[in-house]
Amino acid sequence: MTAEVLVEKKKLAKPPLEIHRLGDRVLRQSAKRVAKVDGEIKQLIREMLQTMYSADGIGLAAPQVAVNKQVIVVDCEPDEAAKPPLILINPTVTQAGRDIAINQEGCLSIPSVYLDVKRPAAIEVSYKDEYGRPQRLSVTGLLACCIQHEIDHLHGVLFVDRVENTLLLDQELTKHGFSTKAVKSVT
Repeated sequence: MTAEVLVEKKKLAKPPLEIHRLGDRVLRQSAKRVAKVDGEIKQLIREMLQTMYSADGIGLAAPQVAVNKQVIVVDCEPDEAAKPPLILINPTVTQAGRDIAINQEGCLSIPSVYLDVKRPAAIEVSYKDEYGRPQRLSVTGLLACCIQHEIDHLHGVLFVDRVENTLLLDQELTKHGFSTKAVKSVT
């Protein structure tokens, strides 16, 4: 990661951005591609990282902070100061493996709700990095799950839309004060 977007992995008393929650319309819009990686995008990346670390998250997409741009930040090892986060601009899954993994997912936009979601266990993703350079990455495990989850946000899809156990989904959302009407099933 570059010094330009480097932030300390710590909680801030007042994070720079507000994370929007399930039911907010901004979460359902398709994000626009980033034409140029400039100072404004780098500042957005810094603020997204600070907000994600402050909320104890491992991934954050720009639509979650009401920015309609295809930018995601991911850090599956937030306790490892030496491991830089991953910055993906205009990410696209170019290949998905046949094997399916079922992982319990959560989301900063739907706090305290954790449910099983099926996704490809391995993916290849193409994107631009924080310099605007094209990159390609093959990932598995938690990182593959997290990247797919965040890319979904760029298309207005939330993890609860992919939950197959609707009874458990309704129970969990209701228990945590979310409307089940905010779910748009894609399964």
